[in-house]
Amino acid sequence: MSEFSELIKNYEKVRSYMREFYIYGFKNRSEYNKKSARSYDDERRRIESWLQSHMRFDRTSEGKNVFISIDSRRIEHNPFFRTLKAKSFTDKDITLHFILFDILHSPDIHLSLPEILEQIDIYLSGFSQHMVFDESTVRKKLKEYTELGIITAEKQGKKMLYSRAYDEELSDITDILNFFSETAPCGVIGSFLLDKTEKENDIFSFKHHYITSAIDSDVLAKLFMAIRQKSVITMTNLSRRNDTPITIRVIPLKIFISAQNGRQHLLCYHMEWNSIRSYRIDYLSDIRIENPTPRYDELRNELKRMQENMWGVNAGKTTLSNEETHHIEFTVHVGEDEKHIIRRLEREKRTGKVEKIDENTYRFSAEVYDENELIPWIRTFICRIKDIHFESQETQQRFKDDIKRMCGLYGIEEAE
Repeated sequence: MSEFSELIKNYEKVRSYMREFYIYGFKNRSEYNKKSARSYDDERRRIESWLQSHMRFDRTSEGKNVFISIDSRRIEHNPFFRTLKAKSFTDKDITLHFILFDILHSPDIHLSLPEILEQIDIYLSGFSQHMVFDESTVRKKLKEYTELGIITAEKQGKKMLYSRAYDEELSDITDILNFFSETAPCGVIGSFLLDKTEKENDIFSFKHHYITSAIDSDVLAKLFMAIRQKSVITMTNLSRRNDTPITIRVIPLKIFISAQNGRQHLLCYHMEWNSIRSYRIDYLSDIRIENPTPRYDELRNELKRMQENMWGVNAGKTTLSNEETHHIEFTVHVGEDEKHIIRRLEREKRTGKVEKIDENTYRFSAEVYDENELIPWIRTFICRIKDIHFESQETQQRFKDDIKRMCGLYGIEEAE
């Protein structure tokens, strides 16, 4: 049997398996041919070690399917955060980590690099066979921890003195951290901070809890960093409809998160196509941040203006030099005791407008880049719609064909 370890070097590999099998795929072992069976088994056991209390199995004629089953109302913390807290390290890495924090065990201790090296030699002198840490290795590790904020560096004269950073008192904000970790983008940050406290989450439960986006936290954090720096990025996009990864160069502008399904999208400027495009963040990987661009503020304002004609996240086939919107409208009949329908139209109209035709008839209209985004919402009014008009004849026909197929499923004659 091959040796198995929960520790990982490349989180993207784990993220890919979790998407393929447990979130979108529900595949069995025989259906997965991108990697060897041994690789599949290793990754499956690793993921199950993190999520074992939430794993379920189902046997079909094709074989055994493994899936995740979670009642979000009964969990206090997002279980996917566990996958982000497993990192691999070498024996030398972990040894140096604990030696440094034992030497700098108090914020009141301030030591230079030569003094730290001397302390390390003393620390290890009692071992017959001990590791050797050269000056470059220790300097790089101190620089890394300084950038992370867990070590502070202060220059005194010609010497750089290192000390342990003060720990923040978190006991008074655990309720805030509990809420933040379960609701905010990159909530795993709150989860890491909660690991330093002892208080459990005993006041929050969530009816709609979109937990699977947790595995996209690394990608999302890099996108936020690029947006803050107003930088160009290169990224890899791999959707379920395309087996070939595509490398794209874009300017990230804004993150949209659906309140309906929790799905996260990047709205960005596609440099090759001269257009604002949307990409699902769970399909993105390998984010590489480049230099800042002087066009950022201009493009961000352009996106803000275009949102007036965006129902969701799509700008259709519009380019910045050739915008194309489509008119859509429908009228609904509202009964005397159905004022809630009027309130719903007003509440959910987004960029559209609602007009009163008479006491029982209201018209919704909008100018949008992508008519198809409205169709699922329009269907919820279908028994009350008196007439509907799409500017695109193709969309109009598709909508009618959908209604005909639905009638066929319920055995309703077309004339009815």
